[in-house]
Amino acid sequence: MTTSVLRSLLFAALAVPALASDELPGPERQAELETLLYQDCGSCHGMTLRGGLGPALPRDRMQGFSPEALAHLIQHGIPGSAMPGWKALLSDAEARWLADHLRTDNRLETLQRD
Repeated sequence: MTTSVLRSLLFAALAVPALASDELPGPERQAELETLLYQDCGSCHGMTLRGGLGPALPRDRMQGFSPEALAHLIQHGIPGSAMPGWKALLSDAEARWLADHLRTDNRLETLQRD
């Protein structure tokens, strides 16, 4: 299978649970969302979120945004940029979980060097 076919299948698999509920994602779904973040979002933001086509997403930078603002960016993207909206694949609660994760549990704490 080609990469684009595999990616389409992954998106479809991730979309099904997103349609089911706006409740806080369970542990299994949280693991899927974390994989989505570091793999799919990482294709632009870097696999370690240090930047690439898209900007770096360190925790200290993400804390400058409200969870609602980040969730909105995740859901609707940024018009005129390469950042797509993920609303078709993620529920509002899942986008909020990702926003919270970026602000609090993000593996990349900072880009600052000591």
